[in-house]
Amino acid sequence: MEESRGIPTPTRDDENFWNVVMTPVEPAWSEPSDDDTFTMDEQVLDAVRALAERISTRARAYRTAGRPFDAALTAAPDVQLATLRALFEAKCSVDRLAESAATAAGRSGASYTQLGAAWGGIKRQSARLKWPHAVVKRSAGESVPLRYAGGSAVIHHDPDADAWWYTATAAEGQAEESEAVHPTSAEAIARATEFLLTHARPASPRSA
Repeated sequence: MEESRGIPTPTRDDENFWNVVMTPVEPAWSEPSDDDTFTMDEQVLDAVRALAERISTRARAYRTAGRPFDAALTAAPDVQLATLRALFEAKCSVDRLAESAATAAGRSGASYTQLGAAWGGIKRQSARLKWPHAVVKRSAGESVPLRYAGGSAVIHHDPDADAWWYTATAAEGQAEESEAVHPTSAEAIARATEFLLTHARPASPRSA
């Protein structure tokens, strides 16, 4: 695509990888096509149906009886109610993931104007109300809190080394403390975010 030309694409073994990664590109995205949105609908529906079958009382009865859950059974009003409950959980998941993405972007330098534009074009003030802690004004050297992928981290500045480091506890409980080797807070935030995402909470086992 036209807007992707000229954008550097370093690999992880390049010494300037993080400097390039933490420098925003414009535009940050292209508008999704109808095919993109239809595909997203299908993928969301697949996830919602899987959850609805796990929580549906009728579907559980079929599993207990050792009988297949025929697709025609989804027409039952109680199964549709279970689907509606699963859709609510999907909405909650989107809200949690959006907060994580907004916080990671905001703590790395994105403005509320940019966050609002990404969230369907809402106003800067609305983005601030939606994610009040995503963008923080801080003085040089001030610690930066971060929540992402169910975990949390704090990015610190070491004035003696004039470098940044982080402490992080991921959703699955694993903790990490980095060395004070990151030249900018943005790079330390990126490394902490990567750690939190890598050690996000594992998927819950399917209920019987």
